[in-house]
Amino acid sequence: MAEPSAVSVVIPAYEEAAAIGSVVTDLRKAASWREVIVVDDGSTDATAEVAKQAGADVVKHPYNKGNGASVKSGIRHASGAFILIMDGDGQHRSESALHLVSFLGDYDLVVGARRTNGQATAARRLGNAALNWLASYLTGRQIPDLTSGMRAARASSLREFLHLLPNGFSTPTTTTLAFIKAGYSVRFEPIDAAARIGRSKIRLMSDGANFFLILLKVITVFSPLRIFVPLSAAAFTVGAAYGIWTGVTQHHITNSSVLLIMFAVIVLLVGLVSEQISTLRSEGPR
Repeated sequence: MAEPSAVSVVIPAYEEAAAIGSVVTDLRKAASWREVIVVDDGSTDATAEVAKQAGADVVKHPYNKGNGASVKSGIRHASGAFILIMDGDGQHRSESALHLVSFLGDYDLVVGARRTNGQATAARRLGNAALNWLASYLTGRQIPDLTSGMRAARASSLREFLHLLPNGFSTPTTTTLAFIKAGYSVRFEPIDAAARIGRSKIRLMSDGANFFLILLKVITVFSPLRIFVPLSAAAFTVGAAYGIWTGVTQHHITNSSVLLIMFAVIVLLVGLVSEQISTLRSEGPR
């Protein structure tokens, strides 16, 4: 079990003046953390000032870079042996923070899996469910909440994957899959998430378009063969079966069969190359 005094809390915040003060205050009342770092991602409101008044160490971006960029800045500034990352919109509770931290030591990454997500729209719930299913398939283990913004981890392990983390909203997805792929011990612990204070920064149109890109990234970066091999096998099976059928009934092999078999071979080769690139990229700098 990690003591709170060894844990640096990192809170990415953008336009969260209405919530950040109470978030920091509750955290400081709950335990004696090593430090509470609020990364103000170029807010135009009083986010930085409110956080500083509540007792947080503030890292300020000169302009809006994205949630992931804020998390990376917080990780670089953190001095604790462990890092707890949570949202600054009031969703996450200080009790949940202490609960997750209690598993550090036995686990390298502890993810707060939200029991309910009442504020989410049907589209977001569907998107999260699709991501959870895909991640579970790619990793071979059940992942109940891939996109939760609340997680605690060893600082040294998190820094191994800084080169993989995007600047946008898919940072939780990337860290979870990276830890599992690297063989670290990962735990998903149920937590309650309250309704956020203020408006969500996620936009259905722009971030919905990025959802497809996140899926492609998850596939190609972490487990490409889990997708390429079944696709190749399916194309080869259909092509070979169609070729046998036309050979028996029409006494010749059609171009369609040949193209399907060639497609299967190409997909398999691309998958093998992608797997090698994925392995090299995942290792990255140490």
